[in-house]
Amino acid sequence: GGGDGGNGSDRVLLNRGNLVDGVVQMLTASTSKSNYRGSGSVPASTDQFTSNNNNNNELDDGLDGGRHFTHHWAVHIPNGDQEQLADRVAAEHGFINRGKIFHEHYHFEHSRLHKRSLSPSKPHQLRLETDERVRWARQQRAKSRQKRDYRPLAKLSYQLPFQLNDPKWPEMWYLNRGNGLDMNVIPAWKEGVTGKGVVVTILDDGLESDHPDLEHNYDPQASYDVNSSDNDPMPHYDLTDSNRHGTRCAGEVAATANNSKCAVGIAFGAKVGGVRMLDGDVTDIVEARSLGYNSQHIDIYSASWGPDDDGKTVDGPGELATRAFIEGVRNGRGGKGSIFIWASGNGGREHDNCNCDGYTNSIWTLSISSASQEGLVPWFSEMCSSTLATTYSSGNTNEKQVITTDLHHTCTSSHTGTSASAPLAAGIAALVLEANRNLTWRDLQHIVVRTAKPGNLSDPNWSVNGVGRRVSHSFGYGLMDAAAMVRVARNWKTVPEQQVCEINARHLDKQIPPRTKVTLQLIVEHCMGVNYLEHVQAKITLTSQRRGDIQIFLTSPSGTRVTLLTPRSHDLSRSGFNQWPFMSVHTWGEAPHGTWQLEIHNEGRLLAQITQWDLIFYGTETPAQPNDPVRFGKPGFDSNFGGEMEHNALEFDSGVTSDQWRDMQQISEGHGEAQRTVSNDVTATSCARFGVASCIGLSLLVMFLSQFYSD
Repeated sequence: GGGDGGNGSDRVLLNRGNLVDGVVQMLTASTSKSNYRGSGSVPASTDQFTSNNNNNNELDDGLDGGRHFTHHWAVHIPNGDQEQLADRVAAEHGFINRGKIFHEHYHFEHSRLHKRSLSPSKPHQLRLETDERVRWARQQRAKSRQKRDYRPLAKLSYQLPFQLNDPKWPEMWYLNRGNGLDMNVIPAWKEGVTGKGVVVTILDDGLESDHPDLEHNYDPQASYDVNSSDNDPMPHYDLTDSNRHGTRCAGEVAATANNSKCAVGIAFGAKVGGVRMLDGDVTDIVEARSLGYNSQHIDIYSASWGPDDDGKTVDGPGELATRAFIEGVRNGRGGKGSIFIWASGNGGREHDNCNCDGYTNSIWTLSISSASQEGLVPWFSEMCSSTLATTYSSGNTNEKQVITTDLHHTCTSSHTGTSASAPLAAGIAALVLEANRNLTWRDLQHIVVRTAKPGNLSDPNWSVNGVGRRVSHSFGYGLMDAAAMVRVARNWKTVPEQQVCEINARHLDKQIPPRTKVTLQLIVEHCMGVNYLEHVQAKITLTSQRRGDIQIFLTSPSGTRVTLLTPRSHDLSRSGFNQWPFMSVHTWGEAPHGTWQLEIHNEGRLLAQITQWDLIFYGTETPAQPNDPVRFGKPGFDSNFGGEMEHNALEFDSGVTSDQWRDMQQISEGHGEAQRTVSNDVTATSCARFGVASCIGLSLLVMFLSQFYSD
């Protein structure tokens, strides 16, 4: 380990790891409704989760994060579990098989191609595609992935009643302030809960495994160098210490306690490893192999990186990384599911929104934001509806930062950004898993929602959702509380099996003129066993001549109004969104039944247009815990209006054709300001289109809808 992560120019196209059954078939299969069996279960298809921001092809994933092409390929060879077959295919086409990524999927490398190229190698792609033994092949592109830390700020110290002999312990304000102003880890420690038996891995730029504050807890089985394909995750040292990030994150989790060195990790009884994967070209293969590394041994994966936090990028995991997430939550930890903890992003100064990041807005990751020492929203923090909770980090220059291990066997008092927040959450999660080893990946998310503390976090936009929980776009459900989570975990019963249903809107071609908004509705009558919500995704296809002008809100039947997207002033892209899954956790515990309302605001001077939106609901049929209140009602739902049955009746009574009904539906989708600003003359226009006879029916329909909405 510790090399530059590249391969020599005299090597050939290799096969590096093992992908999973039917990635390609699963990516092309579309399921509108499905049940996920098992408390930690997941769907059999990745189609509704893959982050597609444009029409994908075999050489371009269409997302904003793609950079140069590499000399690596991912290749699917059905019935190719025998390495010899993959080796033969690779050799016949001038490649080297570097091994499995997942089942039947291989990592090929070509030595005679440049390691970096601005254009794809179409001849080599064609050779693989036309081989009847190959079902699918994709040349890998390097992705732009940024570490989520910031530069040093000030240092202060405390004198506290609970003392350890680690020299930096008095300065660790986020663990030892007391009075509700820390993350409440000391009570858990006093009960003997320190993360014993739990394994955490840092996915990053390497790990200084011989650091005196880490070597006692270092776990070689949880470590690997994906960049150089060896078992040594030691970072590459340079003059600027640019690869210090992973070592810093590891110390937050599991720095040894009471050894008179540096600091103490939240889970100082846990084991910690590092997967070196950021110090080189980050491709879909690199991410997939990292996310799936030794998933029966590793419990928690902590990631403090992601796409560019520049306020103009929309990017997320590719096919292979998506599959790695699914395999992790389905099969990791003996079927209980790998825990993926992700930093929400540092693009606040650039007006970025973490719902444009396909890692933090994934249902499979526990997205963590930051709070400053004073409980304020840090200047780097991004707002979004997918953030589940918060831990402390840095803030303004007069506020303190995070203490942890650093390169060259040293210590730092200046770890910053959401990079510092995610490992703190991973440490707390390790304490919780020690308290209850049977927790699934979804159990942990439920426990976070129930125990997070909003009280000492300052945000003018706190709101109360439909089940009475306070939630914020900056802080999620609040500050993680380690002792409360441990207490709840000890008596926790595995949540019921996850159910999923997808409600598809009719195809739209609805324009959104400049400086206006449109309001669309979906009425949910039956939702395939989902009565208690967990995650909600709004999958939206939208074109815009300036994507950053778009703002999107979603309102649940219980009245919870969620901001799915804020305007991004740097985003000048004309790409829009193609089935991008905006995700929210703000309606956790609510029922899905009733009218969901989507508002799309066009804040700019150029035209936009929405062509499709669907809602995907994840949740349970019965309450998450046996003693939870039973709520089978459907708030805000009027069974006498909405749904296909009512549409058909109106079509029959008025004699309007199905095409005409779609036009009428677009007219009536919005009400209030949206209807007034976008469709001022809809009745007259539609009378001209449909004719006098149908105009009478249309007028009656508009009158009925107006009365319905006014009520």
